[in-house]
Formats: sequence, C-alpha cells, structure tokens
Amino acid sequence: MAQNFQIVLDSRPQGEAQASNFKIVNCDTPSLQDGQVLVRHHFLSLDPYMRGRMNDNKSYAQPQAIGEVMIGGTVGEVVESRHPKFKAGDTVVGMGGWQNYSVVDGNAMGALRKVNTTQVPMSHYLGAVGMPGVTAWYGLVKIIAPKAGETLTVSAASGAVGSAFGALAKARGCRVVGIAGGKEKCDYVVKELGFDECIDYKEHADYISLSKALKLACPKGIDGHFENVGGMVLDAVMLRSNAFSRIAVCGMIAGYNGAPLPMHTPSLILINRMKIEGFIVSEHMEVWPEALQELGAMVGGGQLRPRESVAMGLAAAPEAFLGLLKGKNFGKQLVKLI
Repeated sequence: MAQNFQIVLDSRPQGEAQASNFKIVNCDTPSLQDGQVLVRHHFLSLDPYMRGRMNDNKSYAQPQAIGEVMIGGTVGEVVESRHPKFKAGDTVVGMGGWQNYSVVDGNAMGALRKVNTTQVPMSHYLGAVGMPGVTAWYGLVKIIAPKAGETLTVSAASGAVGSAFGALAKARGCRVVGIAGGKEKCDYVVKELGFDECIDYKEHADYISLSKALKLACPKGIDGHFENVGGMVLDAVMLRSNAFSRIAVCGMIAGYNGAPLPMHTPSLILINRMKIEGFIVSEHMEVWPEALQELGAMVGGGQLRPRESVAMGLAAAPEAFLGLLKGKNFGKQLVKLI
C-alpha cells in the first residue's frame, strides 16, 4: 500500500487564515472496492473559494469539515482501477483534495473526467481548460452576453479566470480592460494576453481614483464586468458602467477574511438598470462540454497562453494558498505533487 500524505483543516481562521490552521497527516491508501479507482495526483489546484469554505458560515456549499482533507481540484494518473470505464495510465481530473492519492467512486456522476494531454498540458486542465476557464466562459457568455464592440472589464485579470475571460472576450470582438496588481502583471495582461489596457489598482488609494483611471481606459463606459474581487474595484467599475450594463460576480476575495464589503453607490443599480448576477460554475454543468471545447482549442492553438505559479510538494500548499489570497501568485496557482 502506498503512503498517502494529506493536509487537513485543523482549525477555523479567526480573521486572516494562517498556516497553523492546517495540519499534515499520513495514512495508507485503502484497498479498492468494486467500482473504485485509485488516482495518483500530479497537480493540485489552489483557488480563492477555498478560503470561504474554511469559515463556518452559511454559504452556497457546506463548510470544510475540521479534521477532513482540504477540498481541491486535482489532475493525475489512474494507478489502479476496479471500474470498467477507467484503466491504469488514464489521465483524469477530479476533486481529489489536498493529498497525494484519492480513492474515487467511478460510478459517481462527474467525479472523474478523462482528459487528453497530447494538445493541452496536464496542468492546464486545472486552469484555463478546467474550472477557472469554464467560470470565465459562463460569466461572459451566459451573463454578460457581449456584443462586438462593447467594452468589458475584469478584476484579477492576470489570474486563471481573468486571463481566460480576456481571451474569450477578445475572440468576440470586444474591447477588454483588465484590473490587476502590479506593473509586471499589467504588462503581462496587455503584452502576452492581448488585453487592450490594464490598470494597476495598487496605484490607487480609493475607488474614486481607480474610477478616474477606468474613465481614461474606457472612454465609452463599461458595458460588462466580471468580478473576482469586490470592494473598491466593484465600486470603481459601477461608477463607469453604462445603462443596461451587466456584471457577473464569481468571487469576492476582498471580503474572504470576514471584513464587510459595503457598496458605496448601490443607487447606480437602479439608475443604470444594471444586471448583477452571482453564480457558481458547478451548478451549470450543462455548459462545460461547450466551454471546454472552445477553451481547449484556444490553448492548443496558442490564442490563450495561460501563466502558472507552481509550488513544489504537498507541504508547500498552505503557504502557497496564503500567498494566493494576498495576490502573490502570477497566473494559476498550482502545487506539483510528483
């Protein structure tokens, strides 16, 4: 039996999450039962939503249980199978969590998805051609529903979701303006991802200043916005949003530590007849095949060149995750496990 190292949630954060909230444990991988599959994870995905799960608050999903393996997307290789659909050597994506191995019920709907790595590198199935990419696709196509020539903005533009959003929006003939933290990230967003402009929010002390920068970058106003951050960024965007603008909300990372996120000008929702819709991409599995087909073609064809930050080894996951929450990552944050 292989030794399986796992990281569990040991305590709930009080305010900002700490490395001490996690604990690494070791156990044997269990013997497989009929219908089960043993997967050796190659990469673990780290994502902002995990911070919300660490809280014991009412939310769209159950909180992460104390003493249980941290939730997380994984991609890896089947090493043993007692299910006819899977065989040793298959590359599969699932929600294996913060551990080196997972035992998966092969009959569970959507628990494992076989992927082809001949055109798309394995790690990208946790980023641009995975949940983050589909998140960008859904918010753009199903909520913002842009017309060619419209101006769109996206926060956290250099990240896994933001970079995919930009590529998808440009392919639809839109003007795309990113918002990111730091000159290096903004340069990448414009020069490598092909955004029209990118604004460094770190250069602005408040939402009024950021809004003035958006006015220069978006002279025709903002028709659609994809929100990953909330707080000052959302306030600034709303000041520059046009009548009948649409905002897709998939993240509020500015408030994940429990700080309130008051909205300064909610009256604009009525004045501009704005549509603001939050969504959870796992509730829209019907769009995944179409979205993944487009995203895979863009990565394979070079129209989307996603960047990755890779931490080495399971023990590095907590610090990499805490860095992600502070914007220290550049592109998709992964942990390489093998």
